[in-house]
Amino acid sequence: MGLKKFRPLTPSLRFKQISDFTDITTSEPEKSLLVPYRKSGGRNNQGKMTMRYIGGGHKKLYRIIDFKRDKENIEGTVKTIEYDPNRSARIALVVYKDGEKRYIIAPQGIKVGDKVMSGKKALPEIGHAMYLSDIPIGSIIHNIELHPGKGGALARSAGTYAQLTSREGKYAVIKLPSGEQRLVLVTCKATIGAVSNPDHNLEVHGKAGRKRWLGIRPRTRGVAMNPVDHPMGGGEGRASGGHPRSRKGIPAKGYKTRNPKKATSKYILERRK
Repeated sequence: MGLKKFRPLTPSLRFKQISDFTDITTSEPEKSLLVPYRKSGGRNNQGKMTMRYIGGGHKKLYRIIDFKRDKENIEGTVKTIEYDPNRSARIALVVYKDGEKRYIIAPQGIKVGDKVMSGKKALPEIGHAMYLSDIPIGSIIHNIELHPGKGGALARSAGTYAQLTSREGKYAVIKLPSGEQRLVLVTCKATIGAVSNPDHNLEVHGKAGRKRWLGIRPRTRGVAMNPVDHPMGGGEGRASGGHPRSRKGIPAKGYKTRNPKKATSKYILERRK
């Protein structure tokens, strides 16, 4: 797993830098775990645009991922490592002893033929899903639940991981990828290891068309708009735009938008940097 660079035969290839996909073992997904994926183009059920700069993109099928890891104490074998167009991480197809197939987020270092398990009998090895009460202190984890049985919500994108730093009664203290330290119930599950495809943040598209394949349309800068359209618009000539802020007037660069009365604030021991 690494990055592939190109000879600058065309302007778009000069800086292009993409994954070499050497970790992927098959190009054919498991048909029983595919569902249709309809694009909205940023429109709601009335056809009105509610999100700008969304549209086009390559046709995709959604892969059903097992974030809950609720098939407990049954050993599964990794059959394939696959590309998923809906996420930055790789996914792994696990075939259990009873014949059931499920996709999981592939951790770094997992290989075809490796055994994985979930539940109380699972060991603290890569790909195993365990309760936070059973995971050794200091372990690197990902796909962490916030509510028991709801499924993993934290540390799921490429290359991310969290660390279990300590346990305090019925809570575990987890250091998240953002640097935030948070309390999570020890009855929640997490998967051992870091998420695969750690070089994802080093990829360079090289051309605007590649962004269009992803369904992202060109974004207009606020300073290029008129005052009626954006707080940073207008002015004679190329004005700087004043204080950086969003289209709705919310300041950027350090302005805290989290509600101080939010109920879950009591679970956050240290805010992100």
